[in-house]
Amino acid sequence: MFLNYTKEFFVKKSLKNNLHNVKREVFTRHIQTVGLLVDESNFRHSKDLIKELALHGIAPENIKLVAYRDKLDKKKEYSRPTFGKTNINWKAEITTDFLSEFVETEFDLLISYYEIEKSILMMITSKSKAKFKIGFTAVDKRLNRWMIDTDVENYKLFISELFKYLKSLK
Repeated sequence: MFLNYTKEFFVKKSLKNNLHNVKREVFTRHIQTVGLLVDESNFRHSKDLIKELALHGIAPENIKLVAYRDKLDKKKEYSRPTFGKTNINWKAEITTDFLSEFVETEFDLLISYYEIEKSILMMITSKSKAKFKIGFTAVDKRLNRWMIDTDVENYKLFISELFKYLKSLK
């Protein structure tokens, strides 16, 4: 238990340092690739979220999803790339290949789909090389370029608001 708190402390310290170096990217008019970072500890509708994005013109093969869970069952086989606290080391470095690849991919849009501030999720968002980042207003405003004020369970409203704002920029 104590080790988890210590690890959390170092991740938060690294996150705090990363937040000072946040780059503000310019919105690109044509969204081709979308990264989706979802906290599945509280939200279980990731497939529906992807379907909703597809209804708004994003090809499903251009949507890459990684899911976070507070507790991972080592015996369970997850249908999507899923990570937890064990995939981050004491130096706040990613220790899993699929998560490192997700962070290094230059998505046109990163959707940080979580509203509870968890240092690991926030660290993944801050390290992401995505061109444009969108999230919830409940999360630190320095992480995302745009914030949408809704709750996690209302994913249809979130996506419709997202595309309404994107169309207004074009």
